[in-house]
Amino acid sequence: MTSPLLKIDHLEVRYGDLIGVADVSLEVPRGSVVALLGSNGAGKTTTLNAIAGIVPVSRGSVVFDGENIAGQPAYAIVRKGLALSPEGWRLFAQQSVENNLLLGATPLADRARVPRLLDRVYTVFPRLAERRAQRAGTMSGGERQMLAVGRALMSEPKLLLLDEPSLGLAPAIVDTMYDSFAALHKEGQTILLAEQSVDVALEAADHAYVLQVGRTVLEGPAKVMADNPDVQRVYLGVE
Repeated sequence: MTSPLLKIDHLEVRYGDLIGVADVSLEVPRGSVVALLGSNGAGKTTTLNAIAGIVPVSRGSVVFDGENIAGQPAYAIVRKGLALSPEGWRLFAQQSVENNLLLGATPLADRARVPRLLDRVYTVFPRLAERRAQRAGTMSGGERQMLAVGRALMSEPKLLLLDEPSLGLAPAIVDTMYDSFAALHKEGQTILLAEQSVDVALEAADHAYVLQVGRTVLEGPAKVMADNPDVQRVYLGVE
């Protein structure tokens, strides 16, 4: 049996006396799309940040590609093949689209791959190709989200982490974004996404986990979860 690309066991993250994540366990098989669902404050972003090395792990293991990376710094983790597209984009507003993308390729040891990776991003997100010389700060919210994902792809990650990719976007833009994610999935890109929009996430994913108050409370195949009333109860508070 093939081992998962990512396996988290009993993850805990503390901020002093405050618990950001209490007990999260999940697996991401190679080549799959896995959705991490939950209401605001459930621990989705903290979980992704802990995986990426942005916040320290207090307890538990984060095994990526056979190695426990818990406690390693973010710069080392991205070089191992894991990239995060964060909530809020965190772009360099005064730099061009292409310069922002090139900054995403900084971890690559083989710079000869950069032109091919740029072509890949421009194929997945044609709008970025059209705007390559435009300053990032003048772009629409949807375009900035595309750029944040494209920048993460420039490090050629084995695992792409997406934090709230639909947040604040119009439905038509969300559909465009998820069409691009489907194209990446078809290429074999492994994706773990934290998402506020349950319906769109479950439609895109192979498997899903639901967090509540920093704990994994539900999991299952995405198609089964879409029809699970407990998802509505836990995520939306619908009894």
